Amino acid sequence: MIKKQSKSYSKKEISKILHPWVNEWFNQMFDDFTPAQKQAIVDIHKNKNIFVSSPTGSGKTLAAFLSIISELTTLADKKKLEDKVYCIYISPLKALDNDIEKNLEIPFKEIEKIAIENGKEKGLGIRKAVRTGDTSQYERTKMLKIPPHILITTPETLSILLVAPKFREKLANVKYVIIDEIHSLANNKRGVHLSLSLERLQHLIGGFTRIGLSATVSPLEKIANFLVGYEYGVERDCLIIDVNYLKKLDIEVISPVDDIVVADSEETRLAMYNLVDDLIMEHKTTLIFANTRRGTESLLYNLKEMFPENYNSQNIMAHHSSLSKELRLEAEEKLKEGSLKAVISSTSLELGIDIGYIDLVILINSPKSVSRALQRIGRSGHQLHGKSKGRIIVTDRDDLVECSILLKNAKEGRIDSIKIPKNALDVLSQHIYGMAIENPWDIDYAYDVIKKSYSYKDLSRDDYEDVLSYLAGEYVELEERYVYAKIWIDYKKNTFGKRGRLARMLYSTNIGTIPDSSGVLVKCDGDVIGRIEQDFMEKLKKGDTFVLGGGIYRFNYGRGMTINVTPASGPPTIPSWFSQQLPLAFDLGLDIQRFRAIMEGKFQYKRGKEEIIEFIHEYLYVDEFAANSIYEYFREQFLYAAIPSNNKLLIEYYTGFGGRKFLIFHSLFGRQVNDALSRAIGYIIAKEKKIDITISISDNGFYLSSDKKMGGLEAFKKLSSKNLRNLLIKAIDKSETLASRFRHCAGRSLMTLRRYKGQDKSVGRQHVRGKIILKFVEEMDDNFSILKEARREVIEDFMDVKNAKRVIQWIESGSMEIKTINTIIPSPFAFNLVSQGYLDVLSQTDKAEFAKRMHKAILEKIKDQLVEDYY
Repeated sequence: MIKKQSKSYSKKEISKILHPWVNEWFNQMFDDFTPAQKQAIVDIHKNKNIFVSSPTGSGKTLAAFLSIISELTTLADKKKLEDKVYCIYISPLKALDNDIEKNLEIPFKEIEKIAIENGKEKGLGIRKAVRTGDTSQYERTKMLKIPPHILITTPETLSILLVAPKFREKLANVKYVIIDEIHSLANNKRGVHLSLSLERLQHLIGGFTRIGLSATVSPLEKIANFLVGYEYGVERDCLIIDVNYLKKLDIEVISPVDDIVVADSEETRLAMYNLVDDLIMEHKTTLIFANTRRGTESLLYNLKEMFPENYNSQNIMAHHSSLSKELRLEAEEKLKEGSLKAVISSTSLELGIDIGYIDLVILINSPKSVSRALQRIGRSGHQLHGKSKGRIIVTDRDDLVECSILLKNAKEGRIDSIKIPKNALDVLSQHIYGMAIENPWDIDYAYDVIKKSYSYKDLSRDDYEDVLSYLAGEYVELEERYVYAKIWIDYKKNTFGKRGRLARMLYSTNIGTIPDSSGVLVKCDGDVIGRIEQDFMEKLKKGDTFVLGGGIYRFNYGRGMTINVTPASGPPTIPSWFSQQLPLAFDLGLDIQRFRAIMEGKFQYKRGKEEIIEFIHEYLYVDEFAANSIYEYFREQFLYAAIPSNNKLLIEYYTGFGGRKFLIFHSLFGRQVNDALSRAIGYIIAKEKKIDITISISDNGFYLSSDKKMGGLEAFKKLSSKNLRNLLIKAIDKSETLASRFRHCAGRSLMTLRRYKGQDKSVGRQHVRGKIILKFVEEMDDNFSILKEARREVIEDFMDVKNAKRVIQWIESGSMEIKTINTIIPSPFAFNLVSQGYLDVLSQTDKAEFAKRMHKAILEKIKDQLVEDYY
């Protein structure tokens, strides 16, 4: 049973179960246990599964380790500490692993010193070590001879260790497994992969205590269930410790200008940089999140250019995944030392890497989910009872509304729900191969072990057997494309096992779920300084300059997947990073629409301006300027068209320049839902009308556009909750999205190998091979397991078919009405969407000017109503 922890233990009760030397060290360091520690330590000592959700700086890491350190100290004191692994710590980041290893050094050394003072002359000899892909062969050999008592690793390395015969023996007595930042694993295939590794470990040793650590996440029960899995079809026991309410929040949504629409784009841009500079100067160390790598590079470059007296390469740096490991480590070390005024990141500093004390976090535009906002802002005030201070800077009205609702939800503890992938057949293929390498398995028993994972509880027997058939080489046609059998199956004995002498090598060198990215190495004077996207490299010509890591570089030449550059001076071409924008959380989108419904009601009942602004000010925790901007935005939409909401889907017919027709769906459900809905509608139109249409999506809606009559509304009405999934599968067929995802799935399922006999295969070669195999598989068996998984990944993980289906069900049930309008100027809520995709010819400045012109035209159209409203 999964339940909330109801007991908080006193310091006296906790001290009773800890070894005296551990108690002595703790009392030297701390006055008392934190709330997370008071609820966790004793029950971990009792070998209960624990899931701790609490903010950064709340002591949850020590809560997980202290009982384990005490147990190891007791064993060492009694001379019963053996050469084996007692605890495995798993995190998503190698950098976090290294932090934990360093942080454990303090209690280990101090408790050792206390033990020697108490007559333990040779000390305790408790060992910990990091084992990741970066660990040297010497260190690995050393671990085999003398294993660490606490093994610090990553999900991928754990799965490799499970098939390493000698090290596998060292894991046979593991008592504890700690999974840190579990929320960042659970929502992707790395988490699915880890969940199966845990069940394989459980099978190996019979059971262990599972400890999950997470920042703000929801629903807690779902993550706890993911952590512990199932036994005989029933969820295993787990205690949930939730102390998120204890950390104070100082969050504000601020605009750099008084009126976002009236101010021109250059005025807003300059005001934004001035505001960011003021905030940085008012604080000791500021962490800035810019959402994309392009935004990170642009912000860093412009701050240094505009305020040279305040910023240089020594006190402000970038941190994102395209930078070299050395540059990222340099930024992290300088943060810890306190020598940086600011660091600008895309998403790479969201997780709990130790970066020292941050007293302000700035978010440039919306982080798109409440949990992400809290995670980022929680990086400040990194100490117990410290106040997390964050400022969200918005530069347009849609962002203002979105961030205001996000702020309300954050303050009131309304967190968006996490989405955990299920029944991923490519990850399953990889694990079945790993299981076969361990030893022969009974087919039925292996199926039972797999179904104990949260991610595979509902795995069908048919899908399981299809994966076995693929791995056993029963699709003989695949050998024509050099995809060979990896396991054998004995149907008489109902068993399977590994095939081939190279199985362990192939598995260990191709493990994991993160696909190789098409990153091109950037070298300057022989040193790797970062990466750019392959598509971007293809656009470069000799002499071009671009920004990377805040520096400007000139392109000299490219060879293979490497380019050579030299330092240059401006003006640069800011790189067109091909990083995906973050999607709006579905739950947050619904809350924005509920607010829209409330606002429409107030306008319908002719509430006065002062009353409505007062309501906005109190309901959303925003200042008067923001409340006034939101009021004007909604009033214009109400007077000119209608306000879409969770009760009303507004569909707007708009005729643009040159008679081009636009069908705009005001569906504020996030881009993943809108991608699903728009593709399904587009497929119906293309099939029935035989015309080409343009589709553009955003978090706030989508539009279909064509020179000809589309019949978009009729096509939309042909969508149903029953046919949506099948229509989407047909719609993505032959698309680049499916081809790309199939390549990833083929890599995970080992249809294509990234590495073979020490040779890496380039991303380009993998891409070509993936396309060839996809075409072959589609002709061979349209229901082939890995093709089926690629389709599932596109419509469930990349898109959001589940919530798209919910939207259609609301329409079918009548709880959401459809309202259509005709406009000669896009309605205010459609401005950003139409300018975003308008033939892809408008620059950012032109889009802003377009919105201003449209705004003036709207005001002209509704001026009589505005006068009436005023009087």
